[in-house]
Formats: sequence, structure tokens, C-alpha cells
Amino acid sequence: MPVEGTAPSLLCVHAHPDDEASKGAGTVAKYHAQGVRCVLVCCTGGEEGDILNPAMDRPEVRERLAEIRAHELAAAAQVIGYDEVVMLGYRDSGMPGSPANEHPASFAQAPLQEATARLVAIVRRTQPLVMVIYPAHQEMYPHPDHIRAHEIGLAAFRAAGDPEAFPEAGPAWQPLKLYYSLWSKKRIAMLAEKFAELGLEPPWDGERLAQVEAAPQEEVTVEVDVSSWAHVRDQALRAHATQVDPASPFWFGLPDDVAKTLGSTDEYHLAANLTGSRPPEDDLFAGLTEAARA
Repeated sequence: MPVEGTAPSLLCVHAHPDDEASKGAGTVAKYHAQGVRCVLVCCTGGEEGDILNPAMDRPEVRERLAEIRAHELAAAAQVIGYDEVVMLGYRDSGMPGSPANEHPASFAQAPLQEATARLVAIVRRTQPLVMVIYPAHQEMYPHPDHIRAHEIGLAAFRAAGDPEAFPEAGPAWQPLKLYYSLWSKKRIAMLAEKFAELGLEPPWDGERLAQVEAAPQEEVTVEVDVSSWAHVRDQALRAHATQVDPASPFWFGLPDDVAKTLGSTDEYHLAANLTGSRPPEDDLFAGLTEAARA
């Protein structure tokens, strides 16, 4: 358990700046408001990200993209309620098959043991009771950095509590629960149906929806009510001005009241559990004693 008198901690591992805004932002905002210490690990600097907002697609922005994305990350993390942001220190690997995959400083090229050791050191220092990482199935978005983020997240959860693993990373600490953050097929189908119902142009074509339906995915075992924090995601996304077009139909194409209703829960899969809780759950800290949360 954490040192007596300290707040319980939640640690989330994301691949790039802006991923923390699109995945679980409402959940983090909710727990932060409850006094949970929320820590973000961002594995790369997002150097290979495209500029998706036409208003930001200027030479001076492109020349300073990594610096600008760092500022955007800091702004989004503050909106969400992260108490600490830790950069794992790798370079963005770019999309699958791109030359950036081969860059020696890229996350994709990092030895698994080395990257895991860096994350284990952060886990042991921050002592989270709960970790959130990406799911094992990445067919819907097979970015090399998302795949590697899952690999090191799972490895670090397993190794952090073993005093014989990575002894140089500090005293052993075992998180008690591990979750995968999900965008379920059900949610994507509901969004597509709502676009059609309102007569709006959907952000996905039929081929893309078919690919989503065919991709394997972990079962949703946890739904966290974030209805009071649903606005946080949009605010955090807009903080990433280079990466998010404020006119994007994908993020902002539905009326606010409809989007709030459809975005009222965040979905997770309970991947590892050292408590007595049993899914389905509505709380990432279910099964942890009140003493552990005090």
C-alpha cells in the first residue's frame, strides 16, 4: 500500500501526445477530483505526427513540431487533471511501414528490456494501485508505438513487484489492478448509427466500419460513469491544436448534447487483478480497501 497519508495513485501509459486526451480523459478527471494522484507516462514526443488542423499547418509550426506538441501535452494534461507527466524519452516511430520506424531513437527500435526498465522505475517511484495501458489487440490501429506501449506496460506491471527484476529501478512495488482502455465496437456502431439518424455525414465509410467489426477486441468488463466529466475530453483534444481540427467530424461532428450522452462512459477491460473484485465493475478501484484509498 502507499505510504500512510499519501493519496492513492493511478498511472496511465500512452504512446504520443494527444492519446491521453482521446482515451480515458473523463476517467482521469473523475479520479483526480476524488483525490487520486494521476500520473501520465507518454512514451514518445510525437515528432512524426501530421498537422491535421489546417490553421496550424505553417512552416514555422512544422519546424518546431516536437516543441509545440510538448506544450500542447502540458496544456491537455492540466485540463484533464494529471498531477505528473513523465516522458519515457523515445522518438515517435511513425505509421506502420514508414522510414521513421527504423530511426535508432524510435520507440519501435528500443530494446524491450530497456524500455520496460524505464517504465518499471516510474511505477516503483509513483506507486500506483491501478495501471491503465493499451489493449493487446491493436488491429484497429496498428501503430508501432501503440503496440510497444502495450508490450512494456504489461511487462512493467508484471515486473515492478519482483525485487529481482530490474533492481536498479528502485524498491519493488506491485500495482494491484491492470486495465486496458477500449473503444468498443458497440460504441463505434452507436456513433455511426447516430450520424445516420441525424442525417449527418459519418466519419467512417462502410469499408472502415467492416474492418472495425472484423478486428478482434477484448471484452468490455468495466464501464466508468464520466457523464459529469464528458466535456473534459473535448477540451483536452482542442489543446492539441496541431493534431485536432476543431471542425473534425470524427471528434466534433455530433451536437454537444448527443455527444455528451454517447460519451458518458469510458470502457475498459480488466486484464490483471490482485484484489477480490469481480467484473463487471464501474470503478477502476473496486476491490481496494478504503484504507488503501485514504
